[in-house]
Amino acid sequence: MFSRTTMFFATTALLAGCAQEFNLIPQDDPFAWELEPQLEIPFDFEYGKPLLDVVPEGYRSYGYDVEGPESGSMTSSAEVWEANQRWYEVTTEAGPAWPENSGLTWDQKYSAWVDAMEKTESEDGWDTIELITPWGKKLPGPAVECAEMSMFLRGTFAVWYELPFFMTAWHSSLGQIHYGHFGIVDGDGTRVTGTPTYTTSYEDYTDDYANQTDEWIVQNWPSDTDLAAKSLTTAKDDQVEFLGDDAYAGAYFDEIHLNKRAGHFLLKLLTNFGSMHVASAKNTFNLKPESILEGDVLIHRWQSQGIGHVMVVKTVEDLGNDHLDAEITYGSMPRIQPKWYDGNISKSYFTSNYAGSGEMSGEGVAYSHFGGGIKRWRTPVDKNGYWTNIVPVVNQDSWIGSTDYDAIEERIDTFKMLLGDLTPAEELDVLVERIDMARHSLSEHPSSCTNRQRREEAFTELYALTSEHYGLDKAATDAKYRKLEDYIFAELVYDQSKTCCWNSTTNEMYDIIIDYNTELVTDAANNGQCLEPVVFKAEDGGYKTFSDYATANGQGDQWVAWNDDETCPQATVLDDTEETHDWTGFCDVAEDLLGIDIDGSDNVDPCDGLNWPGECDGDTVRWCQNGQIQEYECDNTCDWVDYYGYYWCI
Repeated sequence: MFSRTTMFFATTALLAGCAQEFNLIPQDDPFAWELEPQLEIPFDFEYGKPLLDVVPEGYRSYGYDVEGPESGSMTSSAEVWEANQRWYEVTTEAGPAWPENSGLTWDQKYSAWVDAMEKTESEDGWDTIELITPWGKKLPGPAVECAEMSMFLRGTFAVWYELPFFMTAWHSSLGQIHYGHFGIVDGDGTRVTGTPTYTTSYEDYTDDYANQTDEWIVQNWPSDTDLAAKSLTTAKDDQVEFLGDDAYAGAYFDEIHLNKRAGHFLLKLLTNFGSMHVASAKNTFNLKPESILEGDVLIHRWQSQGIGHVMVVKTVEDLGNDHLDAEITYGSMPRIQPKWYDGNISKSYFTSNYAGSGEMSGEGVAYSHFGGGIKRWRTPVDKNGYWTNIVPVVNQDSWIGSTDYDAIEERIDTFKMLLGDLTPAEELDVLVERIDMARHSLSEHPSSCTNRQRREEAFTELYALTSEHYGLDKAATDAKYRKLEDYIFAELVYDQSKTCCWNSTTNEMYDIIIDYNTELVTDAANNGQCLEPVVFKAEDGGYKTFSDYATANGQGDQWVAWNDDETCPQATVLDDTEETHDWTGFCDVAEDLLGIDIDGSDNVDPCDGLNWPGECDGDTVRWCQNGQIQEYECDNTCDWVDYYGYYWCI
């Protein structure tokens, strides 16, 4: 179990075993399951939702076939949708992303559908996806976490086209538990006590609308008011304002599913499953990089237990000569509409250590052992009396076993080759953009601990790049690329900082925090002193410094009081805890950040205008490195080298 997990009791204790339905309640009542003892699911405070565990050895190899629940004794009332088609089948009808007689399997059609989604602007101004439904309706992407995005896409496509789908997790009392087209069942195929009887409890309008035109269906779309009122968690960070002020994930699912049972099911699936389940070899399989397709999932894992990061492969373009361009999209925490990143930024995610390199993690174990990297969804078939999640025959040559660590680790270098080497200048641009994206997210939600972490992860990579290719040490890098706000929104230890639970902070609060600190440090600097900025974190149990400043400046109504917007075991801490910082101290770079001569020196340029890219003087390269002029005499001559982004010998 997870280290920061306690048991969440929805109502009363779970019946031991749960091998059969609870029979004391009359089953002619379609909502009788609501009166049953509800399923106990551990509450994960890092995720902020009740989360099932991963099957023991869940990242280990299971071969091509993974048995799920028995198929012959399924509880019929638990079924969410009928799985009348198979992922390997080829059918002739046209769809939203493929023509009639396309010759594509449903797995290939899924990739085509993901690829066909166009860019649109999110409510917060970034590029996001535009979902396409079978009836021609288009909506911007929903507000989801990263793993939720991948499960939402795969599950939604399966519902629409009556394809089998299930995911497997672990429950301390039940053992393996399966969420899928058949409902929520145990290994025997029996509905788990306290989970919905989808067939009898909710409506499916698919057959009623089967003979209507797409235009008529969209104009006469049915609604389930109960579904439309639901959110994924009590945090309600899944708001989709384009559907209304009180619209959340339930409203989104109501808008895209004629089968309302599926909407209710997706709420359960996305709430009880996370990145560790998507990474599990029970549900996905490791893929060779050369076989990557749209709809595949790229997973980052940096620890053996707990949270990770999931990205959906959005586009793959064959550039010829064994080169590809691939783009990713993903949600985040707090939930957001998925961000869509271009190839240069996406490449850094495919080649990250977190994607399964042989480098050592903080646990002293290679990242390759944590279940990260590029993966594809297993596809269910009814085999030997069990619903079985398989590696399709056509994919078996692309499959990598979960314990073939050499092959897993080699994928990083393969992706570097396939996606092409970025020049140092291009890599620099990517890292600066990643830093700026994290800063922008912080400007919208200044309490975000995730984006503080992402900013510092990018700076760690920036330090290595500027040291190797630009001759800058850490202090020089910080002087050039840091901003005052980085020191204000310092990285915090998540489970020791109540600020991390506070998701309702706003852009107006960000401005208040910035204004206070800007006045503080610039006034001091203009008087020849350096004062450290006040970090936005809890001190003495609150944020009095900033709330008092807001009130004094007539902005008191813009300061939102702290709230545990997610489950928060650290809510009682008085003082948040900062991470150990790997940056240069603020006062060592303050003059560069503020543009103020604090100590009264003339700030004479020691290199007299010469910079790092340098200059070529005949056969001699001259450049400035860490405040000193350097020279190197070439064997022949020198010139500008595009790859390096500076002058060097040729």
